[in-house]
Amino acid sequence: KKTLRSKIYEKLLNMGQSYHEMISTSEVVQVSVEGVEQLETYFGGYLPQLFYSLLAPITLFVVLSFISFKAAFVLLICVPLIPLSIILVQKFAKKLLNKYWGTYTNMGDSFLENIQGLTTLKIYQRDKEKSDEMDIEAEKFRKITMRVLTMQLNSISIMDLIAFGGAAFGTIIAVLEFRSGNIGLAGAFIIIMLSSEFFIPLRLLGSFFHIAMNGMAASEKIFKILDMDIREDGDYDIDDIEEIEFKNVDFSYDKERNIIKDNSFTINKGELISFVGESGSGKSTIAKLIMGINRGYSGDIFINKLELSDISEKSIMNNITLIKNNNYIFKGSIRENLSMGDESISDLEMVEALKKVKLFDFLNNLNGLNTLVMEEGSNLSGGQRQRLALARGLLKGSNTFIFDEATSNIDIESEKYIMDIIYELAKTKTVILISHRLANVVNSDRIYVLKDGYIKEVGNHNKLINNKGIYEKLYTEQYNLENFSKNKVEVSYA
Repeated sequence: KKTLRSKIYEKLLNMGQSYHEMISTSEVVQVSVEGVEQLETYFGGYLPQLFYSLLAPITLFVVLSFISFKAAFVLLICVPLIPLSIILVQKFAKKLLNKYWGTYTNMGDSFLENIQGLTTLKIYQRDKEKSDEMDIEAEKFRKITMRVLTMQLNSISIMDLIAFGGAAFGTIIAVLEFRSGNIGLAGAFIIIMLSSEFFIPLRLLGSFFHIAMNGMAASEKIFKILDMDIREDGDYDIDDIEEIEFKNVDFSYDKERNIIKDNSFTINKGELISFVGESGSGKSTIAKLIMGINRGYSGDIFINKLELSDISEKSIMNNITLIKNNNYIFKGSIRENLSMGDESISDLEMVEALKKVKLFDFLNNLNGLNTLVMEEGSNLSGGQRQRLALARGLLKGSNTFIFDEATSNIDIESEKYIMDIIYELAKTKTVILISHRLANVVNSDRIYVLKDGYIKEVGNHNKLINNKGIYEKLYTEQYNLENFSKNKVEVSYA
């Protein structure tokens, strides 16, 4: 079990974030836990019983042949009736159990999603509706479970009928043979006693069969994960990123609608480059393409004139740090979250990073680096979680940073701290900034404006404002809205 679960875990690690596109998180959990248990029953219970079930009737046939070949032969030809009934049930059982597992994983998906979004459901008062939907999913699972149990009960009843009928038939033959004088009392007694033994192993095999079918259905899910394609890793390692270049790049998640369309641009070392545009325009997709998270693009992506696919994933991850608006904070101490298992990072370095993100004083009033963080950083504010993620990114020491909406959904104070650090990093590092808030990108060396997947405008802030195009319109709208809100607050205090 441990080995199989380790292989599943290693497979997901090798696939990286791309596994989300192929299988849901809840299915991974269900298959890794219950699926592996079912598979253990298949190998530990069903297969040994199968071997014994084949060996026992043959052995008993040989033993009984010395007493009464007629009785032994009749019992032997009755034995295949149980495997025959198993074969007849197998096709139906396989289809039913596959449906059972599908319903089970669907219910798990719904349950996990509802738990993760419980706060949102409460805010919008949709918890009752989702609860009703879960009831429907649970009812579907109950019905399919009852169908599985009914199928098992019916097939076991048939096998019992064959087993006990065969034993009764053996008893009748023993009595007839005794009355005709072909065997003695001891021989008849032995035949009667061993008649049931002819069928008991196969009867037990029939019981294990249903567990085995469940295990086989689970194994399909397990091997579906283990057989997933792992993208080939590149052979080249790079020590620094001098240039990132996109040439006529297209990308689609569902092969029906391109998210990125004919994108071409170059980012040089030491530049502060920003990508802006409406939601869904492809900004975050560009970040994932640069990181090598999204593959399957058309066109060319080069880093230092090397095709992205030729560069090792480890090398890309060492050179680029991606900081998103929802970086995962692990349960454990602040030290564990900052070091991420890298023992070479000293406490002094961690303290310096926390000071840069203005988080040290807050943590120092608690338990410093030993301050415990709950799952997903639930005991920290949104701004504190983001600053902690930024401190973790700074300690990585990459030469290129990508900030993907790193200042969204946080307080103004945290946003200011983060932007100050971004501007400071831009003095010595390559920084790629993705932001909805255009006030944060005005100091960029170059701004790419995306719309419907296309790069529509390119230039610095002043050039784009003077062009009176998409950027100028978005910037003016945001500026007026923010100043309107600010003036409204000032009036309310007057």
